[in-house]
Amino acid sequence: MYSELVISTYNNPRALDLCLESVAMQRTAPDGVCIADDGSGPETRAVAERFATRLPRLRHVWHEDRGFEKGEILNKAIASSQAEVLVFIDGDVMIHPDFITRHLNLARPGRFATGSLIRLDAAATASVTAAMVRSGQVFSRRWLRENRALGKLSTWLKTRPFPVPVMDVLERMSPVRRSLCGANASVCRSDLLKINGYDETLKYGGQDKHLGVRLKNAGVRGRHLRYSAPLVHLDHPRGYADPERKKRHKALIRAARRSGESWTAHGIEKDPRT
Repeated sequence: MYSELVISTYNNPRALDLCLESVAMQRTAPDGVCIADDGSGPETRAVAERFATRLPRLRHVWHEDRGFEKGEILNKAIASSQAEVLVFIDGDVMIHPDFITRHLNLARPGRFATGSLIRLDAAATASVTAAMVRSGQVFSRRWLRENRALGKLSTWLKTRPFPVPVMDVLERMSPVRRSLCGANASVCRSDLLKINGYDETLKYGGQDKHLGVRLKNAGVRGRHLRYSAPLVHLDHPRGYADPERKKRHKALIRAARRSGESWTAHGIEKDPRT
């Protein structure tokens, strides 16, 4: 199936540069790469242009900065994509060389796959270089342990310490709810169109979970790749976080679970009555 990697970003060109370095190191390259840009400045465009010759069919989808509008720019990326399978990450992560391979091996209609993050603190983030990404050092358990990223057994398991078949069994046994994580997910484009994509009224805090709940309500089942698709997250401030909005979004997620709703009127297609 034709695949596209969709990378959401906003005004973090250093992180995006490191992210794209990791994309360029994939053992299985996606058929296309889309940078879904929520209104960044020229520095981000310059990063995209630098990688245009290194990555297959790189496109840059941008809209004007109106505050946190990640759902809207992702909907634009989904609507304009020609891919059958979309893999989603954020532009502040670095993906293991087998990341795309694992997602594509699990991709099929009626299923979304979702994983998790290994988080770096600010000091470790500042130390990362493009050379460390290219060499794979940032995925090394020794380096991650030395940089305070492996404090729990569950996090250590996210480094894929055993062969994929073993990690696959552990993923199937995991009691963690299969909530969609937008920084590590894949889903068929047709399934996203079935629910009209992201609800654009939800800003930061819960919009990915809301999407995952509506996918499940539409009969699209979640699949863990919690321990088999390693991904390292670069630290950054979150000035856009809003506790009141997060509270509202949690209520909307609970309501979607209860009601069984799947379609949103505030998604890719706009309902003129709302």
